[in-house]
Amino acid sequence: MTEEMGMARDLGLILPDIIVVLTAVIALCAGMLRRHDLALPLTLVGLFVATALTIPLIGKNTVTFSGTYRVDDLSIWSKLILLPATGLTAILAATEVRGTDREATVYSLLSFATVGALALSGAGDVMFLVLGVLLTSLASFALVAYPRTDVATEAAMKYFVFGAVSGSVMTFGLTYWFGATGSTLIADLDRLASMRLAAVAGLVGVLVGLGFKAGLTPFHFWVPDAYDGGPLSVAAYLSVVPKVGAVFALAEVARNLPPDIANWPIGVAGLAVASMVYGNLAALPQTNVVRLLAYSSIAQSGYLIFGVAAIGRSDLAVRSLVVFAAAYAAMNIGMFGVIAVVGRNLSDFAGIGRARPWLGAATVIFLLSLVGIPPLAGFIGKLLLFGAAIDAQFTWLAVIGILNSVLSLAVYLRIIVPMYQSPQAAPVPGRMATTVLVASVILTIGIGLAAQILTERIR
Repeated sequence: MTEEMGMARDLGLILPDIIVVLTAVIALCAGMLRRHDLALPLTLVGLFVATALTIPLIGKNTVTFSGTYRVDDLSIWSKLILLPATGLTAILAATEVRGTDREATVYSLLSFATVGALALSGAGDVMFLVLGVLLTSLASFALVAYPRTDVATEAAMKYFVFGAVSGSVMTFGLTYWFGATGSTLIADLDRLASMRLAAVAGLVGVLVGLGFKAGLTPFHFWVPDAYDGGPLSVAAYLSVVPKVGAVFALAEVARNLPPDIANWPIGVAGLAVASMVYGNLAALPQTNVVRLLAYSSIAQSGYLIFGVAAIGRSDLAVRSLVVFAAAYAAMNIGMFGVIAVVGRNLSDFAGIGRARPWLGAATVIFLLSLVGIPPLAGFIGKLLLFGAAIDAQFTWLAVIGILNSVLSLAVYLRIIVPMYQSPQAAPVPGRMATTVLVASVILTIGIGLAAQILTERIR
């Protein structure tokens, strides 16, 4: 009887995850029954229900299924960030896939990939790291290849090859952890304190596998081609959901990894610096706005892992991760929504701010939030991240982050300035794109204004 009660408890705690799995299956079934028109509303309802069921879990800090899956601040808040983000990208995808013979499949794949990201963010066992990376990757490969064009096929193949190699390296590295500790539980990583070689080998594998999903330098080579080759909605999705899931998974590992193992926080800080500098410099000369945002997302990944480097050293670490992840999801998806309306090339933005003032204002809000201008959400997120870095004795990292924020302003001004030059005929946003833009603007401003309330609810 006790075992049955324990199973019921565990199933209750992961009910939101189960709902997302069922949502993916139901969307797939809708496609099999040739009822593609039902796939999007069913997906949105499923994601909404899963989000609603997550809210009562806020504040819990426990484990399920013998410690293999964690229900803690990171996994709970990842659901509250990633499920709405998936819903927004599904709405954005509707304008690209409506009426096609694989419409329902796209919504199903988005949901399945989100299940993988949620598995990563709540990983209490190294096998969940492998499962999360595999599930997210397989669905993402198919989504990038969706258009059936040469560009999309080439991008998907590059993504697949790089993903296969990085996933294999991660799995191989994790065998060292299992061999050294005799356990696959992440909570048992403290046993590695006296086994430095095995600890380093496993850590390298994890950084390669999760760094690939997060788009960190030097594991970023797939990012520009995958974003530009696939549908815009898929690019928006890849820039947020797998990235946040991977960074949260890295944070879960960091919570239990002995801090003196190869001084790993310095290594993570080094990846942050490389990602910020490379991403911003590579974005500067781009004339394709999708590729510009792809390189920008690499730089944003660098900011995100400030919080990982500060885990165990600063009380702000987890708060900063959650707030910046929420801000990043809103402003990045919003910016891809703008591209879906305006166009992929920098020249398409000329005069948009004068021809469509509200669309120009939304674009400015998203871009200035990405820079970190107050009082927008990106500013609060970066402020917390820099505070966590300083609190963890990484003041030099915070300084480099601030300098890169200034550099990123030059990147985004390349979009903003032409928008207010001579006006030209501008496209009218469709209903779906308008929904995404309005929701993203509200979240980008709202998270910034309500940051104190949000941080008080994060343990």
